[in-house]
Amino acid sequence: MKLNIPNILTWLRILAIPLVVGVFYLPDDWLSAHDKNQLATFLFVLAALTDWLDGWLARKLNQMSAFGAFLDPVADKLMVAAALIVLVQLGRCESVVALIIIGREIAISALREWMAQQGKAKSVAVNALGKIKTIVQMIAIPVLLFHDDFLGLFNAHALGVWLIWAAAVLTLVSMFYYLKAAWPQIRG
Repeated sequence: MKLNIPNILTWLRILAIPLVVGVFYLPDDWLSAHDKNQLATFLFVLAALTDWLDGWLARKLNQMSAFGAFLDPVADKLMVAAALIVLVQLGRCESVVALIIIGREIAISALREWMAQQGKAKSVAVNALGKIKTIVQMIAIPVLLFHDDFLGLFNAHALGVWLIWAAAVLTLVSMFYYLKAAWPQIRG
């Protein structure tokens, strides 16, 4: 594994996961619930931004690597799964939503790996629907982490719940799209 700036950013994203989760385990006399929400949201958004930045830098600096291509989606899935588990524990997300999103990520990752072994990786490559699902999910999670009313303008929790359910629906639709694309190979 060649250590380059994009791969370092991906590793930093993975290392940020226990920080996002750990914020909620800090004693209340260290940080108020509001401050925990803000700090966790900030850390999650910062980590999410490194996802965009590492990809951009890899292309810009011509530092793309097979290891980076493998590690980047793993880091994303770990970050999303950890945040969803925390949100379920905090009562801000339904467990069924977390199961749909995490289960789909595991299933589609396995499907992509299997399709790559069959020489058909391009048929289950990331598409526009998958990207939209990711965008909605990556907005919903920090909104749910933030939880509090935002400057008195809107109820972050209500917006986050609506967005995470929309992400779950998009998750299912995109999963069926990928399964349909892989069906000829699955049927064998």
